[in-house]
Amino acid sequence: MSGEKLRVVVLVSGRGSNLQAIIDDGTHPDCPFELCAVISNRPQVAGLERAQKAHISTRVVDHKSYAGREQFDAALKESIDAYQPGLVVLAGFMRILTPAFIDHFHGRLINIHPSLLPEFPGLDTHQRAIAGGAVEHGASVHFVSSILDSGPLIIQARVPVLAGDDAAALAARVLEQEHRILPRAIRWFAEGRLAIDDDRVLLDGKAAL
Repeated sequence: MSGEKLRVVVLVSGRGSNLQAIIDDGTHPDCPFELCAVISNRPQVAGLERAQKAHISTRVVDHKSYAGREQFDAALKESIDAYQPGLVVLAGFMRILTPAFIDHFHGRLINIHPSLLPEFPGLDTHQRAIAGGAVEHGASVHFVSSILDSGPLIIQARVPVLAGDDAAALAARVLEQEHRILPRAIRWFAEGRLAIDDDRVLLDGKAAL
């Protein structure tokens, strides 16, 4: 790849702990990406504060200010495109995006999800894993498709479900792994090592998972 770093925009809705992992990775001299903006659909969340502390451009596109999903997504798309990113990262972004938005960023939109997809798409993954008797749980990074939490998988991390775990304890164990695998996936993308072949991801020309 050339010496120019990949421009990345991160979308958040809350505290931004995965965003912090990306910010921290971006401080390394060998980092192949530049975090150029953080955009939130909610004002005054901790994720925006993290970005501002790191001197990263921030914007708020408040979904409550728009009549519906299509109008919100159009405004969000315009805000993202202003930064001309090569990659858009959903890091705890709690909005379901329209197919038109996803198509616009096809092949350059990834998400971190707290389960071993395809198991437990959607919300409350940790409690559902415990209630379902899962012996292991984890996190997944995937390309975003128009079907919720079902795009091609890039990387996963697994943790055991321990006796006596509640949702909070399991979530904390999974979150540690989220912080590890999301920056790694971004690096792989920035280094040109990822490709999508039908519904699977290739890493250096071989199946990623």
